[in-house]
Amino acid sequence: MPTAVERAWLRLHLTRGLGRVGLNRLMTAFASPEAILAAAPRDWTRRAGIRPTVAEALPAADAPLLRQAEELLERDDIRLISFWDEADYPPLLRQLPDPPALLYRRGRLTDQPALAVVGARRASAAGRRLTDEICAELASRGIAIVSGLARGIDTAAHEGALRGSGQTVAVLGCGIDQVYPPENRRLFQRIAEEGALLSEYPPGTAPLAGHFPARNRIISGLAQGVLIVEAAEGSGSLITADFALEQGREVFAVPGPVYAETSGGVNRLLKEGAHLVTEPADILEVLWPGTPSRGQRQKEDSLLEKLSGTALTVYRNLDREPLHIDELARKTGLTPMELSAILLHLELQGGVEQLPGMRYLRGREA
Repeated sequence: MPTAVERAWLRLHLTRGLGRVGLNRLMTAFASPEAILAAAPRDWTRRAGIRPTVAEALPAADAPLLRQAEELLERDDIRLISFWDEADYPPLLRQLPDPPALLYRRGRLTDQPALAVVGARRASAAGRRLTDEICAELASRGIAIVSGLARGIDTAAHEGALRGSGQTVAVLGCGIDQVYPPENRRLFQRIAEEGALLSEYPPGTAPLAGHFPARNRIISGLAQGVLIVEAAEGSGSLITADFALEQGREVFAVPGPVYAETSGGVNRLLKEGAHLVTEPADILEVLWPGTPSRGQRQKEDSLLEKLSGTALTVYRNLDREPLHIDELARKTGLTPMELSAILLHLELQGGVEQLPGMRYLRGREA
């Protein structure tokens, strides 16, 4: 059931003509949504500069539209989060020059690192496949995938993240109760159950064209970087890349065939300095070097439970970068002879891999 604060925010958000800027002015003037609602319309105008027609459009506390919205929030377990909510508002969004004042959230958000992935709606089969593979691999490494639930690349990004048993977040350009495009209804439901849906628009808001550019700033704002796969010149994906650059995020792009319509935008991004991507490692090396997969982490945890004493010390001093046995001896205080026996034992357990020149690194199977 919506809290009293959420119901107050909902009533304000359903006020025709009252947007993000107006809500910010009202909070500056009155400090809480309850105080805003308690104020007279003339005080909205006098203290916050809200037009009288907007102040008088505040729906009554028992208005049918308000009751319907409250029932929706309760039925679908939707949270209404404000910029002034220190606990639940996504921290990265606070860094934006124009953060959303209110967010509707269905599902769960985690504090995982995140990559935004966007691209052409009329994507090629190869583009969709590569997107799915990249997102599945990143998701398996504990990296959330953020996209917009659109056709093509967005759909492949969400599906790949779910296939990788990871977190995915869909930012909508419509109300959180609206499924767009309609053919993504099943994907919409899966994300609600296994990831999160977000919208800054009130329930019932249609997917109007003007909403999507603003939606894109949230997609990039939630992530440490943005990957563009197949984008023509002038596409909405390039707007997301522009937002990412303004927000100080890393921009990545998959190169495309020179004569393909959906290559113009991505190839220009690469010329301008975007990171070239053909596999997940290209992203990991820039943003999260050394990040193991979920399967690797589970195997490492299992091996750690079995080890003790000097074997555990040796294992913890190994990494994904090779170490010469002499350097390992300095780190552990063991002699090369003692290390050789321990390393052989670890190698048999899949915890160590030996390279030429007496160099060792943490095993790929660990």
